Amino acid sequence: MERVALRTAAVTRGAARLLAALGHAVLREVPLADGRRADLVCLGARGEITIVEVKSCARDFLADNKWEEYRAWCDRLYFAVDHDFPQGLIPADAGLIVADPWGGALLREALEHRLAPARRRAVLLRFARLAARRAEAAADPDGAADTLSPD
Repeated sequence: MERVALRTAAVTRGAARLLAALGHAVLREVPLADGRRADLVCLGARGEITIVEVKSCARDFLADNKWEEYRAWCDRLYFAVDHDFPQGLIPADAGLIVADPWGGALLREALEHRLAPARRRAVLLRFARLAARRAEAAADPDGAADTLSPD
């Protein structure tokens, strides 16, 4: 695995651990209804939906403008980066998590932009169905292999 992929995996793991410790249910690599794929989608205890976009380096951040479209699918948007990332690049209204393979720290809360009820329901159903399919595939890899699509 190349260095950038290792860094991305480390930050993803640490951010997921942090969010789980904060009480969120976390799914990785979640396809959204618009065809995008979120690095982490998290469901809070009160039904709040958080998306975390993992950035491995400044070049990764600067080359990717699609993250702005994730706001339409969550109540809060965060970026997760490693300790060496130039944090000044992260937009002020997005949350900031600094992570390594063992965990992370929430440095800045994201501004809230509540989803409309119909959109929330659609995202929650997608989250639940994907989580159930992944759990079944883990329990019965041969029987559930073809059921991992989000819908």
